[in-house]
Amino acid sequence: MDAGSQRVLQYLTEVEEAAEDVLTTKQQIVDLDMKRNRNREALSALKHEMSDSEKVKVCFGDMFIKFPKSKTREMIQKDQEQLDKEINDLRRELKTKVNCLNEMQGNPELRGYSLSPLSADEIKAINSLLKR
Repeated sequence: MDAGSQRVLQYLTEVEEAAEDVLTTKQQIVDLDMKRNRNREALSALKHEMSDSEKVKVCFGDMFIKFPKSKTREMIQKDQEQLDKEINDLRRELKTKVNCLNEMQGNPELRGYSLSPLSADEIKAINSLLKR
């Protein structure tokens, strides 16, 4: 192969690797979101079905262990917080990966893709200004 063909092949390999990285990150987000939804369902079931004094069976790997309901709820809520953090980190990472991929392909940067929502304090400040 001549030098031009090598450069084209190298470019296509880099673009393909970047695209694969984007798809992998998206799949990780989907998987974590499914786990977060299952946790949400479990929290709802714990809230509605039993009294706080009862013990519930929790699956750890390949065994079930009885835990107090309150302790189980705490564990699931901590897991939810960790999942939320991981998902948000992956979403931030995904934005940079997509921008890098677009740059490699010669596409312009996506407009509005790096926006973040207003915080509760910012919304309150805007509402107070609009009510005047």
